Amino acid sequence: MSSNFTKSDLPFDQEMVDIVDYVLDYKIDSELAKKTAWYCFLDTIGCGLESLEYEACRKLLGPIIPGARIENGVRVPGTDYELDPVAGAFSIGAAIRWLDFNDTWLAAEWGHPSDNLGGILAVSDWLSRNAVATGGKPLLMSDVFNAMIMAHEIQGCIALENSFNKVGLDHVILVKVASTAVVGKLLGLTRDQILNAVSLAWVDGQSLRTYRHFPNAGSRKSWAAGDATSRAVRLALIAKTGEMGYPSALTAKTWGFYDVSFKGNKFKFQRPYGSYVMENVLFKISFPAEFHAQTAVEAALKIHQEMAARGKSDSDIDRIEIRTHEACIRIIDKKGPLRNPADRDHTIQYMVAIPLIFGRLTARDYEDEVAADPRIDALRERMKCVEDPQFTKDYHDPEKRSIANAVTVYFKDGSKVDEIAIEYPVGHKRRRVEGIPLLIEKYRTNLARIFDKAQQEKIAELTLNYEKLAKTPVNELMEYFVKKA
Repeated sequence: MSSNFTKSDLPFDQEMVDIVDYVLDYKIDSELAKKTAWYCFLDTIGCGLESLEYEACRKLLGPIIPGARIENGVRVPGTDYELDPVAGAFSIGAAIRWLDFNDTWLAAEWGHPSDNLGGILAVSDWLSRNAVATGGKPLLMSDVFNAMIMAHEIQGCIALENSFNKVGLDHVILVKVASTAVVGKLLGLTRDQILNAVSLAWVDGQSLRTYRHFPNAGSRKSWAAGDATSRAVRLALIAKTGEMGYPSALTAKTWGFYDVSFKGNKFKFQRPYGSYVMENVLFKISFPAEFHAQTAVEAALKIHQEMAARGKSDSDIDRIEIRTHEACIRIIDKKGPLRNPADRDHTIQYMVAIPLIFGRLTARDYEDEVAADPRIDALRERMKCVEDPQFTKDYHDPEKRSIANAVTVYFKDGSKVDEIAIEYPVGHKRRRVEGIPLLIEKYRTNLARIFDKAQQEKIAELTLNYEKLAKTPVNELMEYFVKKA
């Protein structure tokens, strides 16, 4: 009987129409967006490679059935897997996000738009390999960059004025919606089919943020985006079969997303879809830390150097004041026990304590071995976060988009290190000139974690040349990242 209901006469909600028309019709002509997408690709792939050093991540990757391989399947950078596109999207997406070190977007809702690369890259590789096998043309990396720009834009523009965390939903809902739209285009879906697919993404049950917050903070936050982008691929493939959509998935009285999950409120929009988000995206370059703490960690490192010059250590500290913005306090201002790495990398006190004690902050510093040092929790107890209303205002200002923190350390002898305030982290658009060489260095470091010298140089020679990489077929690029046995 369901075949009688595959086409609805209802108009689709305008919010969904705008997404689909943007994906199908918008011409990307911003060179800044395209070049930034290239940098974003490099950094995101590198983050995935670093994650492969962690067994907790590796155990989740690969085929559902151990040992299974798909002919012309999706490759996962740094491995020799060949997977179906749904499993491939999950594996790439989970690795990308595992260490909380890829790009970030901060607004009413925050998130990591490069999480969409899991679905984009998986589908692009799968389509390209199968096209070549049947005498067709593969997608080029320029197509991947364009898809990244669009996924960033959809996720980021919705996030500008609409807070999902305030209603208890996780930001990966926007990864699922954005990935569904752009993957649908890559798969060659018609306009009606992409509308159906996007409506299916909104109808889906959505992830609760409980795995990001006390008392349940845990490792699901590290694979939730992989789950979301892989679900997007699945929904797009379902829509490609001709499966029906749900035109008022957002606005339906009682049963729609707005009434069920958004407290009856409709989305608000600050700007039309273009290329703004990619042009202004934030890179995590210096520290694998939740982004609201990046400038606090940078300040703490400067204070550590000053303490060393004065011959002082953490044992001399009486108290620490962190002047910050509201979002930081709401998300990562935590007291009490921290039970796992996922909890620690979302606690500003922990992320400030490590550099004050050790003069560093790396992914390894969230592991149990380091966290067992009693000095860390003792120093956390001496910290206090205080909101600065101006910092909060500048955080939301579209012309500034600052992520300011100011740290002051007071010593037991009555002296102090004068407050160090930092408005913009190294990965901010306002610090691009300073940040990009460090991003490239980070990328090369991550290549060296997985590949031998010869393969590192082969990959770098291609990927660090924008013009050459943009013209490279996706399937050929992915071959470069296969881990040799």
